[in-house]
Amino acid sequence: MERMKLNILGLAEVRWTGAGSMKPGSKTPIYSGGHTHERGVGILFDITTAKSLGSWCPISDRVVVTKLLAKPLNLGIILVYAPTSDNEHLEVQKFYKEIEKAKDHLKSQDIIIVMGDFNAKVGDERVEDVVGRNGSVEAG
Repeated sequence: MERMKLNILGLAEVRWTGAGSMKPGSKTPIYSGGHTHERGVGILFDITTAKSLGSWCPISDRVVVTKLLAKPLNLGIILVYAPTSDNEHLEVQKFYKEIEKAKDHLKSQDIIIVMGDFNAKVGDERVEDVVGRNGSVEAG
């Protein structure tokens, strides 16, 4: 069986408290959590990619931002764990402000990737080449 090779892996709901980085061996995780073992986000880098890690900043238990030093342009990664649509409007607004705060840590010429768990509800109908017929079925 062939093993999958990953350079960067985004993690949502890590449920770790605080923020930090570890160097356990062949992978380097960075994470941003809250005061309780809920939510939390992280990014796992392989050993080669971790050598390019220029900076990172924990924004909240829903957003963390990293910058990889690259050529010709640096790469900014914003990892998110969005609140569901069941959350209060203020929680959703706070989340979008946190993404803007994360973008402030990057330069306009950086390549920016926003990835993570957006808690999207996609329905059960095919939408061209975007959503297949096996999406989540929304009741009611």
